[in-house]
Amino acid sequence: MSAGGIKKLYYSIGEVAQLTDLDQHVLRYWETEFEELRPNKNRGGRRIYTEQDIALVRRIQQLLRDEKYTIEGARQVLARERAGRASAQPDLPRKELMELRTFLKDLLRRI
Repeated sequence: MSAGGIKKLYYSIGEVAQLTDLDQHVLRYWETEFEELRPNKNRGGRRIYTEQDIALVRRIQQLLRDEKYTIEGARQVLARERAGRASAQPDLPRKELMELRTFLKDLLRRI
């Protein structure tokens, strides 16, 4: 939980459209153009976006609108960034993984 209250885990496509000032059809189109943008779907088949998905939408928006990349150019930038993070990011320490495991087990028990 954050200091300001409970943080949402998932956002609808409408909420993401409002947060990013994009139309929903643009978000759906970007899903077809950027393999990294694959929001999960709930049981009803509706898209559910995470904070990470929203950060990616904002990055794509920045590349296309602010930095004036083409879609292909933006794809290449994202691929380079992903490759750079993969080589520079250390694995999570064991303690953090164990805490995550405990949290997920507790969450599963509550469902």
